[in-house]
Amino acid sequence: MAISTAIIKGANKIFPKVVHPFNLANAGEKTYAEWQYEKGADTLKCYADKYKPSFMFEGKKVLDVGCGAAGKSMYYLKLGAARVTGVDIVQSYEREAMQLAAKLGYSRSFNFICASAEQLPFPDNTFDTIILNDTMEHVSEPQKVLEEMLRLVHPDGHIYINFPPYGHPFGAHMSDAINIPWVHFLFSERALIRAYRELTADLPDGKERVNLRVSADRYGREYISYINRMTVARFGRILKEMRIKPQYYREVPLRGIFTPLTKIGFVKEAFVKMVVCVIIKSDTAPNPDNRAKRR
Repeated sequence: MAISTAIIKGANKIFPKVVHPFNLANAGEKTYAEWQYEKGADTLKCYADKYKPSFMFEGKKVLDVGCGAAGKSMYYLKLGAARVTGVDIVQSYEREAMQLAAKLGYSRSFNFICASAEQLPFPDNTFDTIILNDTMEHVSEPQKVLEEMLRLVHPDGHIYINFPPYGHPFGAHMSDAINIPWVHFLFSERALIRAYRELTADLPDGKERVNLRVSADRYGREYISYINRMTVARFGRILKEMRIKPQYYREVPLRGIFTPLTKIGFVKEAFVKMVVCVIIKSDTAPNPDNRAKRR
């Protein structure tokens, strides 16, 4: 065992376990979809000082991008959405999503599509509300995703975005097995992958977890592909390049006491819990030159 791997595994025992839906599912407590459904209200808190849930969802056609097992999609239906379409690139989530939809009586008002968010099979201006909850840190080409969302949202519709930046204590998205905060800044990517692989080896879904988070490049070198290392600064640059002026923008601190630190340049990256951004299509004029360059 490599020294760095041994250190990670040893230190991991010191820190309290992070509550994670994969582990709750393994323990038989609740499915990933059920956990998401229960967390629906928490997700919307970051918009609460500006947008009421009724305004966001009631009577509206909703696109839930990066929906996972779609538990939050069901929560949006509970809030009165007319129809919700969940999109995720992980095919295995569909079965769990449809099971919860049937259980809650939403089978006729929900559908799941396994697809990349960069190119979706819908006409322009299809949706009143598009929500990307914990999604922008995962997509491989975030600018293309935003362009697609702007194409799909109704001219007076809203795009709601919230995501934890890479500087978040658990920005590596390995907290289902590694409990050490900011571990991705303390150890190499190679060490993280080795430790994660060993810590999940005996779990019933260990192989699936590794496959979800880790890929290999054309030279066979493994890397963490589950995240794109989206920072607060990078997201800001994307908005500026696309000439997007959010209707609402907020950087939520880890805790209130850390608010001053979120105002200090690079330091803020480690103390922002969530970036929150709301875009309305009628107020946005993306730069067509940028779109052409990326094609």
